[in-house]
Amino acid sequence: MNQPTNDDENLWVSWDEYHRQIARLSLNVHESGWKFDKILCLARGGLRVGDQMSRIFDVPLAILATSSYREAAGTQQGDLDIAQYITMTRGELTGKILLVDDLVDSGVTLERVGRHLKERYPAVTEVRSAVLWYKACSKVKPDYHETFLPSNPWIHQPFEEYDTLRPHNLAAWLKRGKRAQEDGVQG
Repeated sequence: MNQPTNDDENLWVSWDEYHRQIARLSLNVHESGWKFDKILCLARGGLRVGDQMSRIFDVPLAILATSSYREAAGTQQGDLDIAQYITMTRGELTGKILLVDDLVDSGVTLERVGRHLKERYPAVTEVRSAVLWYKACSKVKPDYHETFLPSNPWIHQPFEEYDTLRPHNLAAWLKRGKRAQEDGVQG
């Protein structure tokens, strides 16, 4: 299936490209030589990035839920909400932390989460940030990024189709996907 053309206003990302971006970002962090103790991902956008990077680096994964893109099926930014607690399987958030998200847009989330960590987690000794996409409009520069976007396009990530998919539509969605797969094999 062909994706729309990328331009200054829209960046369309396939699943394959999304996973390559995570691998390249991981390599970028590795080649920097910086060693960290845990990865803290920002949910929801950073969940997949954090999961894959915690597997690659073989370090524990912590999750902090944040939300600002709730309006209009996730296309309009609203007020930023930060969860009160961080979730992780064992221990506490301590030491050197790699904070990961999918992108930095305005920079508000990275800035506020940084403050949140300083205020509530005194055992954290250092925080560095890593994102797949760094937009020029951000007032915060991440420590690591894979792609710099000077034109600030809307990034169409491959999982966005789930934003409007509902349980009562699953059977038709699965059938449509199977037909597309069969057409690709036969075509």
